[in-house]
Amino acid sequence: MSSEMAHAERVYASAQHRSAAASSPIVASWSRCLSIHRLSPDDDRVPLRLTEHEFHDTRLRSERLIAEAADELDRLFSTVGKAACCLLLTDRDGVALDRRGAGGDDKEFHRLGLWPGAIWTEASVGTNGIGTAIADERAVTIHRDQHFLSSNIRLSCTTAPIRDHRGELAAALDISTCREDANEMTLAILSQAVRDTALRIEINLFRSAFPGARFIMVPAGCHSAMALLAVDKDDLVLGATRAARMALKLDDARIAAGLAASDALQEDRQDHGSDLIEAERAALRRVLSRTNGKVSQAASLLGISRATMHRKMKKLAVQ
Repeated sequence: MSSEMAHAERVYASAQHRSAAASSPIVASWSRCLSIHRLSPDDDRVPLRLTEHEFHDTRLRSERLIAEAADELDRLFSTVGKAACCLLLTDRDGVALDRRGAGGDDKEFHRLGLWPGAIWTEASVGTNGIGTAIADERAVTIHRDQHFLSSNIRLSCTTAPIRDHRGELAAALDISTCREDANEMTLAILSQAVRDTALRIEINLFRSAFPGARFIMVPAGCHSAMALLAVDKDDLVLGATRAARMALKLDDARIAAGLAASDALQEDRQDHGSDLIEAERAALRRVLSRTNGKVSQAASLLGISRATMHRKMKKLAVQ
């Protein structure tokens, strides 16, 4: 029996057992492919593709994503590109928007459909890194015969989802390889690399969504680098990354209602009536720092007299 036929039988047998689908994300995906998408593991198919016009429009809608990801893709490819790996950036619908690959590997990757314009959803090509990461909204690794289609069992891929400034699924980043020597250790290293890159793209998207904002890192354990608040000049929260939303229990409604960063962070203040005093003290200190401590210049910038400036400094204990 060929390896392709054996794989198809294994998929059918595994998907029939509810306990296996419940305990294994891979078998759960196989079950979706059979029951929802009506695919067969022995289908000889490649991913669906957009027309040139459809692909052009799709890329236009994702211009900011592509721009914010470009440097990160280049950086990642410089690390893994010589290992016969292909990078794909897709939108939330699994459409490959951008790609990085070595010329010597292009023929094989093009044959498999790892190419711009291809649709790598589960509905298109069964269980695969991109489609399953999008369906489950989590990072996944699909190694060889974990793929649904028998035609893909020589492919290994690891994918991480990318979220937008509201914490919603926006894209996916994938590393794929056909190397026969790709093992679990290799894929674990690639998986970490792709997740780190996806997180940096998320940060880029978040910062670009709030130009001119101040960014505050939220204490959130091991994910603190990803837990950011975007704050305006009045210290009101404009936005929060998914990690910050989870750490602080924030949602769009709470943010839209007007939320001070200090309240979101639950900063402990002894005197809650001192906010205006603290704000005035901070304003004086900022303007004095800009004038290198020159009181007359600071007073001029604030539009008050030098005498008034001195009185305020004495009242607020500003040196």
